[in-house]
Amino acid sequence: MNITDNIDNDIKFLAKSEIRLKILGELDKRPNNVRGIVKKTNIAYSSVSSNIGKLESNNYISKVENKYYINPMTQVYFKTLMDFKNSVELVNNYDAFWNKHNLNQLSITSIKRITDLKNSELIETTPIDIYKTHNTIKNQIMDSKNVKAIFPYLHPEYPKLIEGVLKNNGTVELIVPESIFKELIFRVNDDVRRKAVRHKKLNVYRFKNDLNLYLTICDENMSLGLFKNDGSFDQNRVLVANDTKSHNWAQELFNHVKKQVKS
Repeated sequence: MNITDNIDNDIKFLAKSEIRLKILGELDKRPNNVRGIVKKTNIAYSSVSSNIGKLESNNYISKVENKYYINPMTQVYFKTLMDFKNSVELVNNYDAFWNKHNLNQLSITSIKRITDLKNSELIETTPIDIYKTHNTIKNQIMDSKNVKAIFPYLHPEYPKLIEGVLKNNGTVELIVPESIFKELIFRVNDDVRRKAVRHKKLNVYRFKNDLNLYLTICDENMSLGLFKNDGSFDQNRVLVANDTKSHNWAQELFNHVKKQVKS
């Protein structure tokens, strides 16, 4: 049996039992004994004891004095399994957002760290509020001092929103398709634009290829929009979040696209 078969068998063994995963989850936090694990998980003593025995006999955990410790490789397997499980749950929870959409411009890191968006919220338009997604992003921009954005298209309100941030002595960094660059820039008040450029408060990067991604990072808030597989932008759905992990996830993606502009 080669090393790949061994890894496959290890992962199958651990993933096959929800009880084993819960036990490992507790031992990943801290070493514990059987009674302590029973108390933490509310799993029957006999089930915990039986699975502890299987884990120990297969060298996934070790007993030192009266407590069980998770072994280093088991810890790697467990974290990999939980990351995968959380990723599947995130995609399933927001199936309408991810399914049948173009994900080509997401970086490998963004995809690997997709669970960083677990605290995000899906905003969708409704028949009585068809501008819900746009207004959500608009309010984020209006209330921000620092804005980074990837705009794949030009909305009539964007120039004024950018102008408002700059008038407030804020900073704006944009990535836009070359096709809308001039129209976007020259709709911003001349004096405001020139002053902002002079003081390095405004930076706009021209993306030569197609942009199939919408992203804003407004102070602590982020929003993500996607294109459908047919090439049209899905204006009816946007994923928003305001926690640190989501913000860092969005920042990494912005930098990933920005590197493509500069290369």
